[in-house]
Amino acid sequence: MSSEGDLSNQLTLLLNRIPYARFLGVRAELAGDEMTAILPFGDHLIGNPTLPAIHGGVIGAFMEMTAVAQLSVAQGLARQPRTIDITIEYLRSGRPRDTYARATIKKAGRRIANVQVEAWQDTRSAPIAALHGHFLVAAQDEDVG
Repeated sequence: MSSEGDLSNQLTLLLNRIPYARFLGVRAELAGDEMTAILPFGDHLIGNPTLPAIHGGVIGAFMEMTAVAQLSVAQGLARQPRTIDITIEYLRSGRPRDTYARATIKKAGRRIANVQVEAWQDTRSAPIAALHGHFLVAAQDEDVG
């Protein structure tokens, strides 16, 4: 079984391999068996300067990365899961402040995993967006065609 420090290092390495995650500054923290992804606010994230609000694409990508990171660490995957499909519900505007997300693996089979993610800013009970997705988690040598 991996220690929390090992898992934290795995998360950091995984996020560093994703160029867009590096650009956004996404990082993750572990507390026991819960992973929280963090999107630090930066002016480059603003999509609507009038409100101002974080661009919806940034929020969606952040939640997708959260799902991928959770799957990779929880399942001990050798290669990054591939997105099959995702649905995003935008519940309220993402304000110019840090954003947090947590993923829950609803079902993980040999080939497909079903994951839900919630993103929030001020309080977890008031999410700004939710994601439901399916990801391909088949082993590297397995035929996925």
